[in-house]
Amino acid sequence: MNSTIKTILGAAFAIAVAYYVQSAFGEIPSVNFLTLAAVFGAYMAMNIGANDVANNVGPAVGAGALTIGGAVIVASIFEASGALLAGGDVVGTIKKGIIDPVAFAGDPMMFVYAMAAALLSAALWLTLATWLKAPVSTTHSIVGGVMGAGIAAGGFAIVSWGTMGKIAASWVISPVLGGLIAAAFLYIIKSQILHQDDRLNAAKKIVPILVSVMAWAFLTYLTLKGFKHIWKDVLEFLPFLPETKKPTIGVAASFGLIGAIVTYIFVKPRISSKIAGLENDRAAINTLFTIPLIFAAAMLSFAHGANDVANAVGPLAAIYDALSHATISAKAAIPLWVMVTGGVGISVGLALFGPRLIKTVGTEITDLDPMRAFSIMMAAAITVVIASQLGLPVSSTHIAVGGVFGVGFLREWMDRKGTDEKRIALEQQREKVQALKDKLETMGDDAQQKLELFETIKYEKKKTKVLKRAVKDTYVKRGMVQKIVAAWVITVPAAATLSAIVFFIIRGIEI
Repeated sequence: MNSTIKTILGAAFAIAVAYYVQSAFGEIPSVNFLTLAAVFGAYMAMNIGANDVANNVGPAVGAGALTIGGAVIVASIFEASGALLAGGDVVGTIKKGIIDPVAFAGDPMMFVYAMAAALLSAALWLTLATWLKAPVSTTHSIVGGVMGAGIAAGGFAIVSWGTMGKIAASWVISPVLGGLIAAAFLYIIKSQILHQDDRLNAAKKIVPILVSVMAWAFLTYLTLKGFKHIWKDVLEFLPFLPETKKPTIGVAASFGLIGAIVTYIFVKPRISSKIAGLENDRAAINTLFTIPLIFAAAMLSFAHGANDVANAVGPLAAIYDALSHATISAKAAIPLWVMVTGGVGISVGLALFGPRLIKTVGTEITDLDPMRAFSIMMAAAITVVIASQLGLPVSSTHIAVGGVFGVGFLREWMDRKGTDEKRIALEQQREKVQALKDKLETMGDDAQQKLELFETIKYEKKKTKVLKRAVKDTYVKRGMVQKIVAAWVITVPAAATLSAIVFFIIRGIEI
């Protein structure tokens, strides 16, 4: 499918949303502006699907556990299910409390303009990032959008800079935690299974434990992030649980533990049965992680749809609430049509434009196989659980991509004494440079010969750097790492700048 057809189909979805709003809410005085905001919301939802969702399924695709088509189907179903079943019925109108609603001086239209500008600017930035093949945080995009519009509306004093400082800290915390945890799990797999003489016997013992830990991590993560919006409904179904506004870490971990025990009982005999017909090699061990990877991709997608759909529908719900009631509320109900716009929009964006970022995360940073991808998925869930308990601000995008970085750098470190062709060539080149240096030191007083030899050494050093870069890029593509990190750093200021510009344009146009 070429890009023109994809664009037409995406536009068709936005037009369908606009038609519905015009038909259903014609009695609202500012229905034209609500329609425009709904188009912005649909556009934002599609961008979340195109960019953010790739992190949930990219590793599984890179490892060969899912095809791109299969990944799109799995993620679309579970993203939409998470949004519609567990996305909640109320959302904060000011994302993460980064600006003070009081600064709008009780003017609902100023607030509406700011939220519309935030939606459009965040979506535009995500479109650019997707085109550049840079997986960025959609949460940071909308945060930047809200901040920029807020500053344009009420000045710099409107922003909670303490909150923004925590968000900035997540640029470092998220990828570092994700990378360390992913590397730790891959190290366990390598040291306890791959580096053993009897790999199959080792796998029989270790793999069921790892899959059970995965079940604990994902059920805990799903409870904390996927069920927090519908926790009242869960309490009605399970009245013996303590009455809290949202699931506590203790309850979530208990659910996870029960799931882990059941998983271990279920998985252990099946692993033992499957191992009986396998060869004692790496390829055989990798097959044991394929099915867990597919489950991980599905669970990550469900939790992401439940938790991050607010990035698309939160500002839209806030606009609808403000226009319907002519006031600014701290919390806004999410109508079904708004939630459907977000959930379906994410799936549409993923299906049309998601493969570009899926390929980037899965294949263009480091080579992945099932055990490496499994480690990344584990890191994604466990890091969120740890961060939730410690109150650390993290980004699911940064965690997942940080996990990809982590397994790549661990491979490089563990294979640093390898004997592949590139490393052999590098060592030979280094020896050649050293020999030339030794020759330079023992030469006589012929200045011309010394100058020629010196130039030769400079040339050979350049070749050494090229070979060194080639060796490193075997494990982690440095160029991709630099581009992605740069995109992370500029996401908030870029979205904020765009949002301020869009705010002034919208405010100057009567719709």
